[in-house]
Amino acid sequence: MEFFQAKSTSTASKHSVDPAHQPWVEKYRPKTIDDVSAQEHTVAVLRKTLVSTNLPHMLFYGPPGTGKTSTILALARQLFGPDNFRNRVLELNASDERGISIVREKIKSFARQTPRAQAMASDGNVYPCPPYKIIILDEADSMTQDAQGALRRIMETYSRITRFCLVCNYVTRIIEPLASRCSKFRFTPLDSTSTSSRLSYIASAEKIDVDPDVISTLIETSGGDLRRSITYLQSASRLSSSTNPPVPITPHDIQEIAGVVPTAVINDFARTLGVPVVEDMDVDDLPANRKLKGFNAVQKKVKDIMREGYSASQTLSQLHDTIILHPTLPARQKAKCALAFAEADKALCDGADEELWVLEVGLRIHKAATTTS
Repeated sequence: MEFFQAKSTSTASKHSVDPAHQPWVEKYRPKTIDDVSAQEHTVAVLRKTLVSTNLPHMLFYGPPGTGKTSTILALARQLFGPDNFRNRVLELNASDERGISIVREKIKSFARQTPRAQAMASDGNVYPCPPYKIIILDEADSMTQDAQGALRRIMETYSRITRFCLVCNYVTRIIEPLASRCSKFRFTPLDSTSTSSRLSYIASAEKIDVDPDVISTLIETSGGDLRRSITYLQSASRLSSSTNPPVPITPHDIQEIAGVVPTAVINDFARTLGVPVVEDMDVDDLPANRKLKGFNAVQKKVKDIMREGYSASQTLSQLHDTIILHPTLPARQKAKCALAFAEADKALCDGADEELWVLEVGLRIHKAATTTS
């Protein structure tokens, strides 16, 4: 008897996670659907279904880090509570094998089970606990066509006692017969205000000082992906606290962690190509480049960028944003630059030489920017 008691104690301690060592993405994951950021339409519809407890099959789609998985997990917890959650919810993601055999065995066996009797909530709250189970298929767009086809009949046969929620990034990769059986919910990239308020809340909860410039850099580098921006913030916090005394977090630290090219380097590259840049940022080799003109200046700048180890695709992506969003550059010149970026992107995807194509794009931009006609 003592042997079994010791084993159960060790198992319980293994699953308990120290909050100090927990990733912030999991630590600050929404507990209820009201905590989900910037998805007002989806939250409003799900709040009504929560009241009626009549949940349809659902299909959540949208870019990564917009709250798709967090929303359905929060909804399931609000429906079943912590005690019934484990036996009423089955979650499978891309790390699980989800071929046709898994659909026929694991998913079908769970779907056909009659829901267990409602257990009393240990936290004292009252939960709706409707008489059905939920199967969450995360990243369903990576499922094979055969597996999706086998899922159709299971969704219809056991719809009385089982609801499905498919979560994916690309809705076009879900076969039409499967998508037509679900209510679709589109998750949009988070706007700057929602991301900023959430990051500021996390920073204050973790007692770290973050400037508005750092928040804006996090938003810019994450591109609407809240999960990525929270990860960058946690990495920067650990980096700053590793020294004694801790150093403040700077926008440059965020750019280094995110793996993007510093803004100063991109702006100086744009200046070398003849594109006027509003911000006059200090770069060490700026005076040296001004002595060179034309092809020699562009070639030297490209060599410097490649020697620093920056990715060609990342460099061209940021240069693309600088030029296309430029306030004063004429539309005809932007169109010529966009064509050069498109050809370079295709060539790099095909495995072309990075330095040659950055030089090619640089020279074509320089020609377009310096020609008046």
